[in-house]
Amino acid sequence: MLTLAASPTIADAKPDRLHAVVIGSGFGGLAAAIRLGARGYRVTVLERLEQAGGRARVHRQDGFTFDAGPTIVTAPFLFEELWELCGRRMADDVTLAPMSPFYQIRFDDGATFDYSGDLAAMRAEVARFSPADVAGYERFMEQSRKICEVGFEELGHVPFGSIRDMVRLIPDLIRLGAHRSVYGLVAKHIRDERLRTIFSFHPLLIGGSPFRATAIYCLIAHLERRWGVHFAMGGTGRLVDGLVGLIRSQGGGVRCGADVAQILVEEGRATGIALTGGERIAADIVVSNADSAFTYKHLLPQAPRRRWSGRKLATSHSSMGLFVWYFGTNRKYPDLAHHTILMGPRYRGLIDDIFRTKRLSPDFSLYLHRPTATDPLMAPPGCDAFYVLSPVPNLDGGQDWSVEAEPYRQAIARHLEATVMPGLSDCVVTSKVTTPQDFASDFLSFRGSGFGLEPVLTQSAWFRPHNASEDVANLYLVGAGTHPGAGLPGVLSSARILDRVVPDARVFA
Repeated sequence: MLTLAASPTIADAKPDRLHAVVIGSGFGGLAAAIRLGARGYRVTVLERLEQAGGRARVHRQDGFTFDAGPTIVTAPFLFEELWELCGRRMADDVTLAPMSPFYQIRFDDGATFDYSGDLAAMRAEVARFSPADVAGYERFMEQSRKICEVGFEELGHVPFGSIRDMVRLIPDLIRLGAHRSVYGLVAKHIRDERLRTIFSFHPLLIGGSPFRATAIYCLIAHLERRWGVHFAMGGTGRLVDGLVGLIRSQGGGVRCGADVAQILVEEGRATGIALTGGERIAADIVVSNADSAFTYKHLLPQAPRRRWSGRKLATSHSSMGLFVWYFGTNRKYPDLAHHTILMGPRYRGLIDDIFRTKRLSPDFSLYLHRPTATDPLMAPPGCDAFYVLSPVPNLDGGQDWSVEAEPYRQAIARHLEATVMPGLSDCVVTSKVTTPQDFASDFLSFRGSGFGLEPVLTQSAWFRPHNASEDVANLYLVGAGTHPGAGLPGVLSSARILDRVVPDARVFA
């Protein structure tokens, strides 16, 4: 790690507008830049990779387009707000296609469940599996609605900068059952084990174990029903391109290939950043969209820390790792849905392996994404594009992915061929793999985790890294590793919180 003096040197004259530097161009960083630009700041976004987007970058290979990370858009109004801040309409730049069903869930015995936002269709699907659980399902969805109204609509943009904010919330948390796990709350209402699996898997979409994540995350079920599940035509990268265009329309800049080595601190205040090549950029405020653990562990090596010290981070719990295989086929699989979740033969046992023992299991549950079901242009004519994601242990599991990756990919390919993709081995024409080690090297993700800190109750709200740094003035954090958490609604809400904790540029001046 490059060690630098505290005071930055300013090579160019300071412009009239106050300068905000944003480290990282994931959705949290891009959204933060737009919100700051709308409030009078001159914004520079610094991205260490060669394209914007962070985990939402795009892989283009052999005529195929693969979204590297998020593929599901929920709460689209959070994106629409960003276009509105710039006096524009999101629909003019990005088309969102609603998904129906949201997912098809396939069990190891071949049984399938179409998960959608249609109340009547969902009642019928639940009744197919267990008629006695229809009433319990409706009670669960009503509980999900109440949790969403408080946990997302009321509190998703609250900073939680004070322990008093958390204390005031305790009665609501108790009333909503936050002391339970997601699985525990689902099981309170639903008895059929397969239905318990269907309605408790959502924490895996944000890096958590259904058996450890606080029941507050049951809000996802209602959030999806209320606002739907969408796909950005052309891929999630179209959203990234649109946001970059908004930043530039405000007079801001996005600079790729800019690797930040250190956040510069003088007299307890962030004053700019230093790049690995030695260049320094002065700033009035700094916003880090880098992994929150990496920010505190490596970008602030000399700043005193009250909470997120090396010892605190060492005892924290990180989300699971992700193994992702991107591949294209020279034929189509028209019977496959846009989103398919293939459940393995074990549920609790597999999740224990991933989160507790951190063992790489021979069995797996998979998320299979087929964007060409909705947008054929993401592959050459007559072809299909896919990615298949398998939750795996983070790097604390000790797996050597340089050795494990190819055998694991082959095992997944065999499983897909034996279940939903006959003839797969003969029709793969392009292939790329991402492992937890890639998350650590490409995104500087602590322990190679896919989603930052694990979303357990003791690492949520006030207990999560704050959006306004507790230790360094004029330093702010956004993204999956800070409050309120991972997933597109979470990271966009973390940027929304800046409106409440960052002074308006003209006031700050």
